Amino acid sequence: MTNSKEINLYDENEINSIYGNIKELVINSRNKVYSAVNTEMLNLYWNIGKIIMEIQQGDERASYGEAVLEKLSEKLTGEFGKGFSKRNLERMRKFYILFPIATTVSSQLSWSHYLELIKIDEERKRDFYLKETINSRWSVRELQRQRDSLLYERLLLSADKAKILELSQKGQVLRKSKDLVKDPFVLEFLDIKENTDYLETDLEKNIIEHLKEFLLELGKGFSYVGNQVRLTLDETHFYPDLVFYNRILKCFVIIDLKIGKVTYHDIGQMQMYVNYYDREIRSEDENRTIGILLSTNKNETIVKYTLPEDNETIFSSQFKLHMPTEEELINAVEEEKSNLKLMDE
Repeated sequence: MTNSKEINLYDENEINSIYGNIKELVINSRNKVYSAVNTEMLNLYWNIGKIIMEIQQGDERASYGEAVLEKLSEKLTGEFGKGFSKRNLERMRKFYILFPIATTVSSQLSWSHYLELIKIDEERKRDFYLKETINSRWSVRELQRQRDSLLYERLLLSADKAKILELSQKGQVLRKSKDLVKDPFVLEFLDIKENTDYLETDLEKNIIEHLKEFLLELGKGFSYVGNQVRLTLDETHFYPDLVFYNRILKCFVIIDLKIGKVTYHDIGQMQMYVNYYDREIRSEDENRTIGILLSTNKNETIVKYTLPEDNETIFSSQFKLHMPTEEELINAVEEEKSNLKLMDE
């Protein structure tokens, strides 16, 4: 029998290495089993939906179609148990209707993902969330949240025709600094209620406590660097609120939080932060630092005339503490267009 003394003769690193290899084998095996089961489940539900659709398509009597589903549900439930309720059979039918080509069904997504996607009737919008869920590896809950926060509409309202088509075909693509900026950012997950008194420090604290949700709202490619990251100029210390790094655009992203209107002083301070990171922190193979002033009032006029016309590094964006409605987004965009038009006259 092996005693503890004999075990101690083994190199601890070797034991850890063996354990790591076995753990990896187990995880990989479980993932393959899950993937195989998930693929088979999607195929099953798609084919059931196809059969139901083919039976009902030639009959114009809606009541007959409903009766067929009721009877099928009873028989299948009696034979196989749960999972074949009338409602689930209706979902399988819609699954087939919206994804009639079997090869477009991705085994990278679960049936639960597809249950969320089939709730979206607009094809381009559904395609966008499908691509983003795969590209960003969203969980079902993250997909729900992004859909409920009107991510597609928020990106769409500031997009040109080519960008609109690209959203549905490829999801969100990051090519330049402006692609990182949403307007508004939605921070409904914070423990802060609107129309209450709260400080910028309260806002920052809550963002750190809900960092995972905030990273989801920022979008793809972001990693957290720190908050109140000190930088020193001539023995004077400055503390940018939040610092991130985006691996896709290969750049630092500095975010300063503001309650109330953004001022030219705020913009000047952000310019200093961005310049410091560009000259002292970023490496030669990295792109220019991006600064985002995130506020309750982005003060577009001050921003426009404080920054140069070719500005591509500093942006002002609004945040909301509740899920916006589509009407709110449209009104906000129309108001901004009107303000820009007045400034240009």
